[in-house]
Amino acid sequence: MVFPIIKLASLFIKQLSKPLAVHMKQRAKSHPFFRNYICMPPAQLYHWADVNIRMRMLGLGKAGSVEPLSESMAIELGAEMLGEFIIFSIASGTLYFEYQRSSKKEQIKEEERKQEMREFERRVEDLGIITEKQDAHIRELWRIVSDLESKNTSLMQKMFGPSKKG
Repeated sequence: MVFPIIKLASLFIKQLSKPLAVHMKQRAKSHPFFRNYICMPPAQLYHWADVNIRMRMLGLGKAGSVEPLSESMAIELGAEMLGEFIIFSIASGTLYFEYQRSSKKEQIKEEERKQEMREFERRVEDLGIITEKQDAHIRELWRIVSDLESKNTSLMQKMFGPSKKG
């Protein structure tokens, strides 16, 4: 029963990340700190890398200087990047949580298997001890039977004299 609830909670968290990302994008566009320090620098860096990569892919070489994005475009691109980063972070965190939970479950199963193996080994050792005791009892019984046979042969010889064999 726990499995479906956890999967449902994971899906719920992923769905919440989208409205959260939209809210953060809107806040980033309106708040000066977010706009100037969180949105614009990564957007300008992304724009610079994008232009350089495209120029090289087209075989035009490295761009000498890349004209920066306008403030509104940089804010828009930065806000989009922030939103995608938030969604990616939440999805990654959920995936990490699922992995940790699964690993812990596997670790518990492995420990149970090791415990069962130790129990089997203990039982085999106990059976080995019992076998050794039974072997000692069998040897003792053979010794007693041999002793009784020898006494019986001795008694028979005293009573009937030496027997003539073959």
